[in-house]
Amino acid sequence: MTTDTLTRTEARLTELEIKASFTEDLVDRLNEVIVAQQRQIERLMIEVSRLRQEADTADSGTFRSLRDELPPHY
Repeated sequence: MTTDTLTRTEARLTELEIKASFTEDLVDRLNEVIVAQQRQIERLMIEVSRLRQEADTADSGTFRSLRDELPPHY
């Protein structure tokens, strides 16, 4: 191999190492986003469940007047 070929090969190898490093960093950041989104989804599911339970409890025995349904500006 000539020096020119070795230099080009080294340059290509360096470029590939740089791309691999950036790709690894991107994958790590995307993983962090996914973990944060999963936590948020779990919190939202708990909140929806709690709201459903509250709605079921509120509807079960309480009579509500139509006046209670009117918006506040009436």
